[in-house]
Amino acid sequence: MYVLAIDTSNQSLGVALLEGDRLIAHLTTNIAKNHSERLMPAINQLMEEIQLTPDELEKIIVAKGPGSYTGVRIGLSTAKSMAWALDIPIIGVSSLEVLAWQGRFFHGYVCPFFDARRGMVYTGLYRWKNDRMVSVEPDINILMDEWLTKLTAYQEDILFLSPDIETYQTAILQKMGGRAVIPDGPFGIANASHLAWAGMHKQAESVHHLTPSYLRLAEAEAKWIKKQKECQENG
Repeated sequence: MYVLAIDTSNQSLGVALLEGDRLIAHLTTNIAKNHSERLMPAINQLMEEIQLTPDELEKIIVAKGPGSYTGVRIGLSTAKSMAWALDIPIIGVSSLEVLAWQGRFFHGYVCPFFDARRGMVYTGLYRWKNDRMVSVEPDINILMDEWLTKLTAYQEDILFLSPDIETYQTAILQKMGGRAVIPDGPFGIANASHLAWAGMHKQAESVHHLTPSYLRLAEAEAKWIKKQKECQENG
């Protein structure tokens, strides 16, 4: 069984192909360029290199956010279009869960997060259990200071993983002290092979019902709703 994994939910772009549980090809870039221009060429490149045709794909797994609104939409629309055209199952996986997979060998809690600006983060709390990354605290959009206060209740070490780790490293260490584990090296870039493994045993979803996990409204949409509410209140 050949599985295609697609992640464009944040700055990094990742595509992976698995045969069963075996990774056979993957491509990752971490540059600030439009995913819409590079995603299909990346998919085509991998499939051509291993001489795989679209009709040989049996499943598509896609990162459904949170992250960049545009990036999430690009990945989901591409994955859904391919799944619909090929009539194969599609599975959506939290982008935070995908990032947390980098901590699957850590004996403690794993806290992945993405910067959401103005002191806010997209985050959640996970733990590796029975060969699965299990959600301990659901994904949320929250002030980092408020989130760290909540995490102080956990009495075990917590591994923090993020492409934005430098932005919050000082705050994390001040709040969590010695229970905060911040690894050296590039441990904050999501990997499409992790996405594939994370979604391999999840339940497939209807193409029409699979929706993005933004965790909050886009700024323009939030302003529109606020304006409509003000208009209603003012008669």
